[in-house]
Amino acid sequence: MSNGAVIVTGAGGYIGPHVVKALLDTGHSVAAVVRPGSVARLDPRATLIEMDILADDVELDIFEHAEGLVHLAWQDGFAHNSSAHMSQVSSHYRFVTGAAARGCPRIVTLGTMHEVGYWEGAINAETPTNPLNQYGIAKDALRRSLPLALTDTSMAWVRCYYIYGDDRRNNSVFKKILDAVDAGSESFPFTTGRNRYDFIRVEDLGRQIAAVFSAAEETGVINCCSGEPVSLADKVEQFITENRLPITLEYGAFPDRPYDSPGVWGDATRIKNILRSIEQV
Repeated sequence: MSNGAVIVTGAGGYIGPHVVKALLDTGHSVAAVVRPGSVARLDPRATLIEMDILADDVELDIFEHAEGLVHLAWQDGFAHNSSAHMSQVSSHYRFVTGAAARGCPRIVTLGTMHEVGYWEGAINAETPTNPLNQYGIAKDALRRSLPLALTDTSMAWVRCYYIYGDDRRNNSVFKKILDAVDAGSESFPFTTGRNRYDFIRVEDLGRQIAAVFSAAEETGVINCCSGEPVSLADKVEQFITENRLPITLEYGAFPDRPYDSPGVWGDATRIKNILRSIEQV
């Protein structure tokens, strides 16, 4: 079923469908792994596999002839202090290392800026990590442990930033604003909006992750990002204007989160080089 295919876990999640499409568009065969009973709508070119990847008895034979693994699956990614993060990290470790043990030659795993914690300025692969929430702590633990086990496997850790787009399917401020408009609200309680973040559309992120997978010689931490810091206020005001939403922001109604820096973004040098080299092939 998965012979020669890229196996994508978390294919039914927020990022997954866009990675699946990007891989297919660049000529890969894709086996899209979703949770049992999932009703996710995916690109019909992909082969659908229902599987609980965190189960103790998960079957890993699908990796014996696979082209590789893009591991996106993660529970409660938008709930930064969910108890699921640390309680499941060992299951993710077992799954990814098990795939490598079955001969999976290329593994790309999804990371997050929250591994770094409080930081001001650009983040690169050498930036020290000091995560300040359970999500970041669990991801950072997995990031640190996998290279020690996968010494004979080509592995990249793609670190992502502030993702938007396809906003009805995420849990970001953009979805919350859409929900507020649907409920008839004319104002939206907001922070100061001064913090600057690295925003990237989920479709662009999907293409970047697919490009990293295809660049098998590229390993280690790779930022998938825009590399451009933009204030949250400017981005949200732009979103409201572009979508002609009848709502205004109520600045200062909520405090800024203590673990958010005044300005943080990814160093995009490496991902831009990867994209450029893929385009030249």
